[in-house]
Amino acid sequence: MRWQQRLPLTAVVIAIAGVHVALGAGCAVLLLRWWSPWAAVAGATLCALPSLVWSLHRAFAPSHALFRALAGTVASYRDSDYGFGVSWQGRGALGELVAAHNELGETLRAQRLSLVQRELLLDTMVQNTPVAMLLLDPGDRVVHANLAARRALGGGRKLEGQVFSALLADAPPALADAFARGGDGLFTIGDGETEEIHHLSRRHFRLNGRRHELLLLRQMTTELRRQEVQTWKKVIRVISHELNNSLAPIASLAHSGAELLRRGQTERLPDALRTIEERARHLEGFIRGYAHFAKLPSPRREPIRWRAFLDQLRSQVTFADTGPIDDAFTASFDAAQVEQALLNLLRNAHEADGDPGAVAIGLRRAADGWRIDVLDRGPGMNEAVLANALLPFYSTKRNGTGLGLALAREIAEAHGGRIALLNREGGGLCVSLVLPD
Repeated sequence: MRWQQRLPLTAVVIAIAGVHVALGAGCAVLLLRWWSPWAAVAGATLCALPSLVWSLHRAFAPSHALFRALAGTVASYRDSDYGFGVSWQGRGALGELVAAHNELGETLRAQRLSLVQRELLLDTMVQNTPVAMLLLDPGDRVVHANLAARRALGGGRKLEGQVFSALLADAPPALADAFARGGDGLFTIGDGETEEIHHLSRRHFRLNGRRHELLLLRQMTTELRRQEVQTWKKVIRVISHELNNSLAPIASLAHSGAELLRRGQTERLPDALRTIEERARHLEGFIRGYAHFAKLPSPRREPIRWRAFLDQLRSQVTFADTGPIDDAFTASFDAAQVEQALLNLLRNAHEADGDPGAVAIGLRRAADGWRIDVLDRGPGMNEAVLANALLPFYSTKRNGTGLGLALAREIAEAHGGRIALLNREGGGLCVSLVLPD
């Protein structure tokens, strides 16, 4: 679209007015010959007025067309159509207005192109991810579902607009049960060679002022089986190491005992038998620890007074209190399991800190239950150890089994709680065990 203005608008208007004044004056002179002065003036005015109106209309027509073009392009911008621009060769305020308008159009055009490219990239990523993704509106209808979700729940068909509960009616029972339980979690579909392990994640958020739910369904079979194989390899290495450390000296001492008996040197037999007994008991305790970790029963909760519980714990291992503990403080937990967890933590603290008086327990009320802190002034842990210390079979000790902290974590999580490790200011470690009410 092009609108051109060669001369300044003011000059054009002045020129037109001058021409029509001259025309009117000429008409007045001619009419004075026949009419009175006032009639002559009126007649001249009537004679020049139509021409003046027509000339002004012609003079302002380009400006009117420009304003209509600007209004049209603004309407196009509102409809997300940025393919229009305005050309105006005049100067002054109108020229600046047109330039600013075209610059705005170019900016909107570039932003639109960038948004389209980002949307295309995002849609490509969402559609091709192996994670099934569904977005549900407040009415439980599917707003969006990617290709993985279509394959998992619709046999490849489009799911948008369908009621999600109706889709679950035709889904595998394990999947329907996982959604019925609510929250995140793992579930298994099939059995034997066809077994598939999936992880369900659910998140709520507000979209356009309305509550929506995002569902993520991820198959974990390959990853979990790979981790399971690595874990079993590590278990086998640890068990093989412990068995070799015990069985090798037992076999050696048994052979030596047989030689002593053959030679009649029985005075050295008690030492050999004592060492065999010690190694056998160590091996028995090692295997019992693994069995206990693998067969941890569900906690049997009962009301426990903290003061009495900690006094009983102190009779088995030494520690100090960081503050007074009221006799009225009570909580509901499995006393035997929590005692085992704290014993493991306290023994680790004593091994890390050579000063028994520096090992302490702090008890305080937390927002969601009770927090028990086991404190020491040992060397603490570096970042790598902190990241792996709670994993089963991970140990930095030469003869460690890597089960102490892992068992404490298992007990805490069985109670619905958690455990955390943190280096203390001034040196040492704080292991926090949180138990919910």
